[in-house]
Amino acid sequence: MNRSASFAGLARKVATVRPGGLRLGFHLEPGMRVGLYGGSFNPAHDGHAHVAETAMARLRLDRVIWLVSPQNPLKSARETAPLAERMAGAAALAPGPSMIVSDAETRIGSQYTLDTIRLLKARFPRVKFVWIMGADSLASFHHWRGWTQIMRELPVAVVSRPWAALKARTSPTAQRFAFARHPAREAPILADLTAPAWIYLQGPFNFASSTALRERLRHG
Repeated sequence: MNRSASFAGLARKVATVRPGGLRLGFHLEPGMRVGLYGGSFNPAHDGHAHVAETAMARLRLDRVIWLVSPQNPLKSARETAPLAERMAGAAALAPGPSMIVSDAETRIGSQYTLDTIRLLKARFPRVKFVWIMGADSLASFHHWRGWTQIMRELPVAVVSRPWAALKARTSPTAQRFAFARHPAREAPILADLTAPAWIYLQGPFNFASSTALRERLRHG
């Protein structure tokens, strides 16, 4: 199946979704403030937990859903661990009912963040979603499929990461949506804002890195 056919199929699923029609592995109540935190988590590490926990506290979220990607289209499949292994690693760092580790993208057959967001918004129309990412992801966000549309679909929270501040703040995304940036003091109301709206959250750095961990494992 080619990419356009796959996208069309998912679009039809989004258009026809009804409450209870999808088995996503989690349930959200109307009015909840929910952060969507997507990634390969290959492997998950303390830096990922730091981003999720910072967003949870600063944005006053009810839930953070770790959306473990079946396969990031921008990364090598050969270097990506099996989904179950990455899910288990994320679950070990995301304890408690407020943190949900999910394989929803595999369940719905979504390869792209934009499709996932649209489907979740259709499934939970009264939930206030926020996209969460580290500053390192903001630096390369313009390579994501439909990145400008993602910014217009829901508010975005960017959490500072080591060595990424300059690249993130001068990235094509930050420049294109400079008009939509809100001060960090507005973090508690970000979920209530109409997209495009995004904030940059400064905080203590966590230096853990998936790339460094993979290198360490590769060399024993």
